[in-house]
Amino acid sequence: MQQLFNLSGSIALCTGASSGIGRRMAYALSSAGADVVLVGRRQDLLSEAEMEIAGATGGRTASVVADLLNRDGLADLVANATVHFGAPTILVNAAGINLREPPEEITLESWDRTLNLNLATPFFLARACVPGMRASGHGKIINVASLQSSRAFPNSIAYGAAKGGVAQLTRAMAEAWSADRILSNAVAPGFFETGLTAAVFENPSLVAHNARMTAVGRNGVMEDLDGITVFLASRASDYITGQVIHLDGGYTAK
Repeated sequence: MQQLFNLSGSIALCTGASSGIGRRMAYALSSAGADVVLVGRRQDLLSEAEMEIAGATGGRTASVVADLLNRDGLADLVANATVHFGAPTILVNAAGINLREPPEEITLESWDRTLNLNLATPFFLARACVPGMRASGHGKIINVASLQSSRAFPNSIAYGAAKGGVAQLTRAMAEAWSADRILSNAVAPGFFETGLTAAVFENPSLVAHNARMTAVGRNGVMEDLDGITVFLASRASDYITGQVIHLDGGYTAK
């Protein structure tokens, strides 16, 4: 049974890995035996994350500095990541942005930035990884969706549109590539304390409200990400594709 969840020999490419959910997912994959390449914009934060993950897991880590809004550079990003351990067989699309703008304040630039990073980048980066996954004979793509993939929140029209798109993108990726044993699924986290949700967690009454909205009575903690991440990256999920799994303590069940 343990072999179902053993990621030894797997190579994971994780975006948004310098902090928050992406960093924790990279840690979980390393803990299960995968070699992990972290992607972010700042080398200092990536180096810190590398040291923390390798120190805790004993696994092999590397990092690539990249601006994921530069879609012309995504193929080069994959090539640079491949230099370290080989072609990625796991891709985690965790990089994201939520500008929390009222509808009247959304500009063409902020709309494009939000949609590009949250929706376009996961597709084009995944497509750049597919040839290496095909050559390896298998691959796992894990997108990060959101509560807003299925419901609306104030001041998040662009973000909600992007995350709604991530749910459909995940299904479309599954349709396109599952026959090649490249499976695509998404995790839709509830409220976790990260840089992206700092504005929420600075408001104690809102934190308490969100906890009450769950079925289990609390907000998410980083450890809650570990099991689902390893599961979707491992052989244990080899008959699951095109699914959006809500990791939200039952928020969407109520």
